[in-house]
Amino acid sequence: MSTRAILFLCSLCVLSSASSAEPQNPSPMVEHTREHPRLKEEHPAGRRVKLEADTLFIPQDIAAQKEAPLLIFMHGGTWIPEVAAAKHGMAALVIQRGDGYKVLFEKEDAFESLLATAADKSGMRWTQITVGGWSAGCQGIRAMLKSASAAKMLDRVLMIDGMHTSYVDGKPGPLESEIDTEALKPIADYAREAMSGKKRLLITHSEIFPGTFASTTETADWLLRELGVKRRPILEWGPMKTQQLSEAKQGSFHLVGLAGNSAPDHVDQLHALPVWLEWLK
Repeated sequence: MSTRAILFLCSLCVLSSASSAEPQNPSPMVEHTREHPRLKEEHPAGRRVKLEADTLFIPQDIAAQKEAPLLIFMHGGTWIPEVAAAKHGMAALVIQRGDGYKVLFEKEDAFESLLATAADKSGMRWTQITVGGWSAGCQGIRAMLKSASAAKMLDRVLMIDGMHTSYVDGKPGPLESEIDTEALKPIADYAREAMSGKKRLLITHSEIFPGTFASTTETADWLLRELGVKRRPILEWGPMKTQQLSEAKQGSFHLVGLAGNSAPDHVDQLHALPVWLEWLK
């Protein structure tokens, strides 16, 4: 699937349930100055167990173990999360949907049930829980964090260029836009725990401006103001030859701003998943 098609598919899912705005059109922006490398498609050896809404992957290297760390990843396709998990010695629960992810965690005990099913089917105990999502997959993380019991069970959270919300009046600007901060408060609560060292949280964002819903830059700016954490401007290479423009750090909370407003820039960040997991350590 082309990056243009991927971006359009992602945009159909990221809107807040409170938003009546129309989905984003595919970005017409393309740039050819910077190389956009991609991971080689691989399907690591291991055991794959089909669950009701997802697939549980147990890499061959840890298949004989009774316990292992678990990665739950949403909207990353099928093979990229498996490649990243195998590299880091993790089992992976790969969730890929075209109709949004919020519905999976609307029930209070949905996350607990998901973990219990995965443990029962694999015969393993989870030593560490990492939840990640790219683009529309972050909608599922946002819904998950609304549950205090689910948030308590999480050790690490990774949100890759997908921390969106709606505009209060349905449209941006013209200067500082008013965004729906209520939808972002569970993320802020988790970020505070990361700042104190109790959890770990890594958030990345691009410069893509959807127009019909709040960009990841706008939501990142709000989050930093809410937390009282300052962004530091920098200019250096990031993973997969991305260009990092800024970062904010406090405790185990880390927010990274990356250049780019096109579909390839958005997809760069997904292919950097193995590196982001390393940064979470």
